[in-house]
Amino acid sequence: MLNLVAAVSIVVLSLVHPLYASEFKDAAKAYDSGDYANAFQIWKALADRDDVQAQIAIGGLYADGRGVKQNYADAMTWFRRAADRGSPRAQYNIGSLHYNGQGVVRDHVEASAWFERAAAQDYPDAQFMLGTMSAEGKGAAKSDEAAAKWYRLAAGHGHAGAQFNLALQYAKGRGVAQNDLEAAKWVALAAKQGHVVAQYNLGILYSAGRGVSRDESEATNWYRLAAEQGYVLAQSTLGLRYLEARGAARDTTEAFLWLSLASARGDSRATKHRDAAAQNMTREQLAQAQKRVREWKPSGPKAKQ
Repeated sequence: MLNLVAAVSIVVLSLVHPLYASEFKDAAKAYDSGDYANAFQIWKALADRDDVQAQIAIGGLYADGRGVKQNYADAMTWFRRAADRGSPRAQYNIGSLHYNGQGVVRDHVEASAWFERAAAQDYPDAQFMLGTMSAEGKGAAKSDEAAAKWYRLAAGHGHAGAQFNLALQYAKGRGVAQNDLEAAKWVALAAKQGHVVAQYNLGILYSAGRGVSRDESEATNWYRLAAEQGYVLAQSTLGLRYLEARGAARDTTEAFLWLSLASARGDSRATKHRDAAAQNMTREQLAQAQKRVREWKPSGPKAKQ
């Protein structure tokens, strides 16, 4: 499901009217500490004074049901007030409500119209959604060329999802001429921002030498970054690489860890290889590895320079 951009922690405070900046920061601190009711009260007072960013924040609180009972109609009202004053973030959020059918009848044509208003102001999330809708034929006729155009615009603004999708367009020759070098370039940009699927796919490219020089060690590094975020395919692949000494020294303990994690998520291939790895481990090694499995927690997105 598409997420609304409520503009809470990511709001650029310089956009807030200087007379209200201190109050806005107080609301943001309350929100970050989980005191949504207090954040709502502060932002509501600012929103009533026509502060656009506060209006977006109030809309987000209504949409999420934080500090106030969830009410998409009220969210729409506040987003609309900000959108009518030209806020691309608010325009995007209105498009999201129409796209998801939240508080309104699902309407991809209406969603597309709002996304286009935001995209015209170079709002990357809106450009990305227009790319996705063009690729899927939602709100307009299906067009790989239009999808590539919108993805490229959003990707140029650093949108990781758009960078990855543009890479797929180049890899498959959809809407653009097939080009492995361009595919590798864009998938790498997304991966370096912590996009987990891009990290896994960049590992594939390095292992195959497609669009980049073949480098099994580099492939393992990218698989590891994705595996640490909890991506099952990367965990299974990384475990096998440790088992087969491919791009990394053979390490049955590491293999057991990653294969166990993938197995717990339903990867039957990982289960088979995990059991094989266990046959070559001492009792002490197995106990230590099982302890690591129990204590393991996924990391957040990790960027790589």
